[in-house]
Amino acid sequence: MDNSTIATQSITVKIVDGNLHVQLVPTTTSTPTTYYAAKYNSNGRVQFAETWLVPSSAQPLRVQDVRVAASAADSGGGTSQESDVVGLIADLGARPLKGPGFAAGRTAVVDALGAIESASGNATDCVHVDGSSGPCGGEQASFMDGDSPAGVVDGSNTSFTLSAVPNPASSLAVYRNGMLQKIGQDYTLTGSTIQFVTAGAPQPGDTLLAGYRLSGTDSGAPQLYPSSQVLCGGTGAATSGVTLTSIGTCDIPAGVLLPGDRVEIRFDFAHQGTASGFSFEILWGATTIVHRDAAASDALVTGRANAAILAAGAQLDSQSWGTVLPFSATVASAADSYTSGLTIDFQGMLAQTGDTLTLANYTVVRLP
Repeated sequence: MDNSTIATQSITVKIVDGNLHVQLVPTTTSTPTTYYAAKYNSNGRVQFAETWLVPSSAQPLRVQDVRVAASAADSGGGTSQESDVVGLIADLGARPLKGPGFAAGRTAVVDALGAIESASGNATDCVHVDGSSGPCGGEQASFMDGDSPAGVVDGSNTSFTLSAVPNPASSLAVYRNGMLQKIGQDYTLTGSTIQFVTAGAPQPGDTLLAGYRLSGTDSGAPQLYPSSQVLCGGTGAATSGVTLTSIGTCDIPAGVLLPGDRVEIRFDFAHQGTASGFSFEILWGATTIVHRDAAASDALVTGRANAAILAAGAQLDSQSWGTVLPFSATVASAADSYTSGLTIDFQGMLAQTGDTLTLANYTVVRLP
């Protein structure tokens, strides 16, 4: 390195009989490394170009001794300072920076200093607009559906006991043979005890069912869907077959249902014709919630069913009736797993050919 100045200019040299002679300042010892750009012209046109890196030498060098690949020249062109680029420092100062809590694979939040941090907390927490996190939802209520009050139904006993204490008490709904009873008029409630008025004592053969909310549990578990949600609804298909056939389904995806939820199912069937009776079923997974056999004179049937979601499986209840089909209420349990998703299936069939059975309408609602 002799501190020679390499001028920023060009020089044109003729190649005579294949001989090229030009004096150049060495560039291999320069800081930063500098390259020469050589262009070959013929008849006023650039034939090709190449890059030279000239070392110090007491002897003449051949072109092949100084020729370098373009990629090597591109990668070794030296470094530039940020201040060399106009406006770069100001632009870099305006960009958000990684904070000390930044981590990949988490929700990004901006801290009070404007730095990008990662949201802290459990993977199932919800992130609030201020960047804080916590369990989704609040106190979660649970439900008791299709509860059969304990007590002797003999026409004289008026005291019956629920499986748990309704909370709030106003959430209690007591059905006697499908008819809603009125608290304060037909019965009173003390804790978990229902006391019917003397004149309204349940008679032998009566069916008692109750539904109510229970005290909420602040378990900290996330509540994915804190509001009521229509899962499915619409009109179904029709069948004229004599074997049970699916005429409507509701597929509930995995992760939608949680313990403490309740699924309410409402359905309406229409029967066209008077030559044949018919049957219909509502299936919760592989478990039958409702099965009814209707007469040929039943033009319309309707009903509702509930599934109280438990830690494993569900508790089921139903009510159904028709034009002449008598009212019926049922209660059962289902072991079907809902964690990976579950299908509610509406099925129907004719007793003999000639008529048509249609799923006129159905709705499936998830209540948190």
